Amino acid sequence: MTDYSGVLSELVDGSWEEPGTGKHYDIGIKSLVIRDSLDGDEAALIANLHHGKRISVVSDPFTHSALGSRIYKTLKADGQQVSEYVWQTPQCSDTGVDQIRKATPDCDVRIAVGSGTVNDTVKYACFLDNKPYSVFATSPMNAFTTATASVSFDGFKKSITCRGAEGVFFDLSVLAKCPPSLISAAFADVICRTTAQVDWLLSHLLFNTPYSETPYTLLAYDEASMIDNASRMLGGDIDALGMLTRISAIMGLGTRFTDTTHSGSMAEHQISHYIDMFAGDKHPGSSHGEQVGIGTVTMSLLQNETLSRHSPPVMRATRIPTADLIERFGPDTAASMVAETEKKALNSQSADELNTKLANEWPDIRKRLSTVMLPYAQVENAMRSAGCTITATDMKLDQQFYCDAVRYARFIRDRFSMLDLVDDSDGLESFISTMPT
Repeated sequence: MTDYSGVLSELVDGSWEEPGTGKHYDIGIKSLVIRDSLDGDEAALIANLHHGKRISVVSDPFTHSALGSRIYKTLKADGQQVSEYVWQTPQCSDTGVDQIRKATPDCDVRIAVGSGTVNDTVKYACFLDNKPYSVFATSPMNAFTTATASVSFDGFKKSITCRGAEGVFFDLSVLAKCPPSLISAAFADVICRTTAQVDWLLSHLLFNTPYSETPYTLLAYDEASMIDNASRMLGGDIDALGMLTRISAIMGLGTRFTDTTHSGSMAEHQISHYIDMFAGDKHPGSSHGEQVGIGTVTMSLLQNETLSRHSPPVMRATRIPTADLIERFGPDTAASMVAETEKKALNSQSADELNTKLANEWPDIRKRLSTVMLPYAQVENAMRSAGCTITATDMKLDQQFYCDAVRYARFIRDRFSMLDLVDDSDGLESFISTMPT
């Protein structure tokens, strides 16, 4: 039986040494296993972490059929104290979290079986209840190894720092049977490394905000090979899928090294959040990864175009369209957006100071950002090879709505990105009018 955990095993036992610094990290996960099959090993994996505890296995109707039922029956046959809850209406929101807590009040440990919605909901429910949890994945996402949960509160999505899983388990034979769209979405959600890193490093270079290379050092072990093997993943190739799963797990661990999601979640994720928050009846039912994918394509194009210019942008004070935000999103949501934007907004003085910095350092800034950025054509071609959704039209999302997502996504969070740099200089309208939709 092949184990694809690789460097992850070293991170779990604390033996991985960061090149150049010799630093060791405690990632907070006690067991992280990626194998071609876990069939027959589930009971031992859980007993090693949660021996003698009352366990509730939480899944949705699809993940119950894919894996949850098998895990429940295996634990029960092993004599463990186990119950199961099949969540019929999964939604990662404050309401969904309450449903999980009320449905499984008597357990000591929850075992999530599923993808993002089940995992993040169980993660946050366990954080609120001060209970441990572990997770068996049914798709190769990065959400399983994070110490954050993405939860909607009154329609406004927030990334909440909380306690992560004690055990994270990937059965590649199960992942190989998941819908191809989920594999493509997982690929999109990790190739966004390039756009997220450019945005995060941009903020660091301009404003000296905190920044860390550690997540990217780990991702570099597999990224080039993952891109080269993108087309093999959809055919169920276990080796290619193991590579995608490992890099997804490492992507999620970025929060463990940096205490923030910035390393893998910047403007491309804000575009995805905008879609979830405001699409309403226009929402095409797309997954988080699909949405991050089209956001990644858009941001890669914007970043490549901006960094191809030899002259620096000329910045001006940030214009927050408060009246427009109120009209579009209502006073409460608009107030939240204004408050987030004000944290990063430029005033006349800071814009002048930034212009001086850009005038003096733009060649060095361009060079530094270009070293971590993938060419737009490489990103697009790799995503097409992996079957990813490329445009809003491909995703059956209204084109005008997507233009608004790119236009207004910068106001959702206080993270300074290429959207802010462009909109506070030339403005985004020229780019939006020509970008592929």
